[in-house]
Amino acid sequence: MTLNPSQPTAEAIAVVNGRILAIGNFADVTAALAGQPFTVDESFAEHTIVPGFVAQHDHPVLAALSMSSEILSIEDWVLPTGTVPAVKDKQDFLTRLSKAVDARANPDEPVLTWGYHPAFYGPLTRADLDGLGKPNPIIVWGRSCHEMILSSAAMEKGGVTPEFFEGFSASAKEQSNFDEGHFWEQGIFAVLPAIAPLAVDRNRFRAGLELTRDYMHAKGITIGNEPGGIFSKPVQDAVNEVFSSNDMPFRWSFIPDGKSIVAANDDDTKVIGDTENLVSWYTGMTSMAPNQIKLFADGAIYSQLMQVREPYLDGHEGAWMMDKSLFERAFRIYWDAGYQIHIHVNGDAGVDRVLDTLEANMRRNPRFGHRTVLVHFAVSDPDQVARIKNLGAIVSGNPYYVTALSDQYSEVGLGPKRADAMVRLGDLTRNGIRWSLHSDMPMAPADPLFLMWCAVTRLTASGRVADPDQRASIEDALRGVTIEAAYSLKLEDEIGTLEPGKRANMTILSQNPLTVEADAIRDIAVWGTVMEGRVLPAGAAAVKKASLEPASDPDADRDFAFAAIDHALQVTHSH
Repeated sequence: MTLNPSQPTAEAIAVVNGRILAIGNFADVTAALAGQPFTVDESFAEHTIVPGFVAQHDHPVLAALSMSSEILSIEDWVLPTGTVPAVKDKQDFLTRLSKAVDARANPDEPVLTWGYHPAFYGPLTRADLDGLGKPNPIIVWGRSCHEMILSSAAMEKGGVTPEFFEGFSASAKEQSNFDEGHFWEQGIFAVLPAIAPLAVDRNRFRAGLELTRDYMHAKGITIGNEPGGIFSKPVQDAVNEVFSSNDMPFRWSFIPDGKSIVAANDDDTKVIGDTENLVSWYTGMTSMAPNQIKLFADGAIYSQLMQVREPYLDGHEGAWMMDKSLFERAFRIYWDAGYQIHIHVNGDAGVDRVLDTLEANMRRNPRFGHRTVLVHFAVSDPDQVARIKNLGAIVSGNPYYVTALSDQYSEVGLGPKRADAMVRLGDLTRNGIRWSLHSDMPMAPADPLFLMWCAVTRLTASGRVADPDQRASIEDALRGVTIEAAYSLKLEDEIGTLEPGKRANMTILSQNPLTVEADAIRDIAVWGTVMEGRVLPAGAAAVKKASLEPASDPDADRDFAFAAIDHALQVTHSH
């Protein structure tokens, strides 16, 4: 299935030097070789080949930290190491956490678990963790990644004493509960210097990156991207130890974090130079996406901090990730430099800010074909869809929000109407707006077939269909993880369809996703991939394990742990 409208299907592909030389029926392709020597590989005669899946927006550091922890989350995680089933309730969480602690050979070894969500299971405190009767320091990193709960052993080992707590700023104290061991938002940043070495180990971090790599390859990904890329050279170096290797089964690019760069520069004239200097941080299979930047509008979907037009049901307020003046300044600098701007935005009030700023710059300095990307696109209104079309923007949506959150948010925070209409792909299609799909791993599984299923069915956790008018067609969903994802990264001339001249990137499937029933899409097996001509079966030892020796200097280990979690928190404060 080529996704090339002029030649939708084919039965043979000729590949040379990692590129597609010819494609069509077997007789025509062999005739086009004009007597040149070639070999025929019929390995995929009983499979379906589609353009290589594109992970438009994922976070390797955050994925490495969460996937290398004890995963106890609101959803199943199907990993190369096995399936981790969803937590049923608070007691199930505590029981499984207790077993995970018992599995540790060393009672002093810290235990990090990720995925607990109080909106699903109720509040969690250090008394709950101490009640397990375990000596190990326990750190519970919430599903939103915005909060942590520490056991008394973790607080003691990290030195989180009443005296340490008194050193917090006023805002950090307001967002901490020392007695309950609960720290959120600024409270996490305040406690971070004490607990980072307990939560992050260099070897475990490397193992998490390797697991993330193998997981994504098993899901058919052939190229990926992180918008808001790592703003710490030591952490990027550690990522490169795995992701830059020539044995990687996919390439990975990074879009710089414009918020941090602009905030660090009082002089507008230095911003672009400082941005371009980051290109030296990448090598091998990693690279910096040229002339692209990431900005942030409003807050997180998982902690309901998106900015909304109508109040939340309980009256709480959302948050802005960038002050209006900083956002408008950063947008103007990168806009005038000709950059494509990717903007994290979750709420309809956030969409208003993005579109108002885009319109102001279009009037001041018109640019056409700018492809400004609204990323996530959780809560929106129909009038905003029309503005997106008129202003020439595009959308990268996360359809998993509907599956995971619509039921809960119908009752808590948003109400049924807004919760069910999240990620309105149907309206985008009817208005002729180009859109792609992303997972935001680990905010959703980096599984393109599963994302397609979410977009096509809009089935919630309870099995109902949320706003059926917003469902996508199967072909549009497939385009959303291939050519439209490539278009959003300005790579449509290189990948996304199977055409002569493009990279020979393909995902090999057991069934044709365009002909199966919608509900069966997520169950299609991925045989593996072809990445620039390399045949890479999923699950095989196609890549070598990275070698990264732990630092012999404890201070270096501590600094690395701090930088890794700090980057993860900066990323997750927008998710």
